[in-house]
Amino acid sequence: MIRTAQDDQRIVITGIGLTSPNGDNLPEYRAALLEGRSGVDNYHIRYVGDTLAGECHFDELKHQKRKELRRGTRAGSVGVYCANEAINDSGIEWSGIDRSRVGVYVGVTEHGNVETENEINEIKAFDYDTKVWSHHHNPRTVANNPAGEITLNMGITGPHYTLGAACAAGNAGLIQGAQMLRLNECDLAIAGGVSESIRTFGIFAGFASQGALAEHSEPARASRPFDLDRNGIVVSEGGCLYTLERYSDATRRGAKIYGELVGYAMNSDASDFVLPNPVRQATCVNLALERAGLNASDIDLVSTHATATPSGDIQECAALRSVFGDSGKTLINNTKSFIGHAMGAAGALELAGNLPSFDDGVCHPTINVDNLDPECELPGLVINESRENCKIKTVLNNSFGMLGINSVVIIQKV
Repeated sequence: MIRTAQDDQRIVITGIGLTSPNGDNLPEYRAALLEGRSGVDNYHIRYVGDTLAGECHFDELKHQKRKELRRGTRAGSVGVYCANEAINDSGIEWSGIDRSRVGVYVGVTEHGNVETENEINEIKAFDYDTKVWSHHHNPRTVANNPAGEITLNMGITGPHYTLGAACAAGNAGLIQGAQMLRLNECDLAIAGGVSESIRTFGIFAGFASQGALAEHSEPARASRPFDLDRNGIVVSEGGCLYTLERYSDATRRGAKIYGELVGYAMNSDASDFVLPNPVRQATCVNLALERAGLNASDIDLVSTHATATPSGDIQECAALRSVFGDSGKTLINNTKSFIGHAMGAAGALELAGNLPSFDDGVCHPTINVDNLDPECELPGLVINESRENCKIKTVLNNSFGMLGINSVVIIQKV
């Protein structure tokens, strides 16, 4: 095969490693989405008490030793698991890889809160004597920790860093990985997002103080994007990392290709700390379409960010309405209804759940929509039951975050 400069600029997904509240690999996760199986359950956290959350149950010792788990962080452990699983899934001969040419780009919402809270809770029993403060605290709390733990575990000597992009971080990790490949800074990118959010009581307390923490007598029904009776966010942990390669490299080794990253965009609202701006969200979507050389009518499926907050869902639906109009050609769904909000991992996880639609022709639904909010009505919205026999060749993934950060990626079937 003749290698061209154009092929070197084409970036494809060749491996997926993930852990979510309802599955620890893509087949398990996809099956849960098609079966309508939620991963949200009862959860207890200190100071806040009984609440709801999406907790992961992956095998922590599959790729790490107990000593590494004790020294590291939950986010690092999630990252190590997902990175190793992605490499395994990709079929890359890891022993023959030049690891100085591997880059690790991990999106996070926040990092370090869990570790600091744990240390404060520990020294409380010693009258706040800082002499018992762990010497592991600093390497646990530096912002690059999750990506750094991956490099330590896998012997990667290429560049690594995390991207703090609030709840747009999963997409941001993917975008960074693609850009670094195009700049020839690496030959293989491990990219996506991770979150240890449920381990910190502060995030629950913060959402509760805003009146934005979901409550429901049935945990599986607590996350209800677009439903008129939705009452807030279900906090979740998780991770999803991809192996990204140049199209030329992937085809040369005969790799399976999940899809090609044909367009992406990030921008800022510059209008409010927490309230989204639908005009700027629509601008971000349109910019991604422009860069992909696509029209709105070319998008077969939109994976929404919708978090089940009243204002957030309505604003995103307004943005989508302005881009896609009243056409029902483009299908629209939401994955947080199954797993809650996985924060820094959300965008990457939600995209992964939709990529199998390229092959099976099924659009998984948004569940828990008993009473559709009229302001969230969209012609292509798929609710409660999967849509089958669909021709899905292009997926657009929305992921937005606090401080007005917006991200969009577009993946196309190859």
